[in-house]
Amino acid sequence: MKNVLLIGLGRFGRHTAQKLNELGHQVMAVDQREENTRAVLPYVTTAMIGDSTSPEFLATLGVESYDLCIVAIGDNFQASLETTALLKDAGARFIVSRAARGVQEKLLRNNGADAVVYPEKQLAEWTAICYSSDYILDYIAISDEFTVYEIEPPEKWVGRSLLELNVRRRYQINVIAVKRGGELTLDVDPDAPLSADQTLLVLGRERDVQKILR
Repeated sequence: MKNVLLIGLGRFGRHTAQKLNELGHQVMAVDQREENTRAVLPYVTTAMIGDSTSPEFLATLGVESYDLCIVAIGDNFQASLETTALLKDAGARFIVSRAARGVQEKLLRNNGADAVVYPEKQLAEWTAICYSSDYILDYIAISDEFTVYEIEPPEKWVGRSLLELNVRRRYQINVIAVKRGGELTLDVDPDAPLSADQTLLVLGRERDVQKILR
């Protein structure tokens, strides 16, 4: 469990608060608007109304005591930038800030953000990748080079085993898990024939995974 300071309670901030609550973390939520703080009360430990661009206000929060600070301000980049810089000056351990454009990401990193999330860009990439293929159900990029995809077995794979297909040597990918009916199996049997009701979690480079799905 972590202690999280969440600043900015628009739609993105509220969804973040809800998920942090589901994960069992303690959340201090902050926004300038009373209606926004009221909306997240069921999901957070404490909520306060305040101006995060005020050093005096931030000083009352004990910023250095939080494991994570999330700047989720989406409608005022100047406020997001100032808040990020002030959190760093106040001794924040780790700051994640929200960006809406590429240039904002660079400025946020230069002003104290340890990590930057770019929801619109990330969702757009996810949508393009998942819905432009008949086989990809989900994916997670784990580095600039490698990605984990959840895919349906291509039709030509059904009824054949991973050993027979020789996927590692032929396609340069690794099948790391198999899922059927919501149940995930990490101990993958290379001799078992693949079926159409399974999905595969495969690790590989995007170009190699895309190649087998064309």
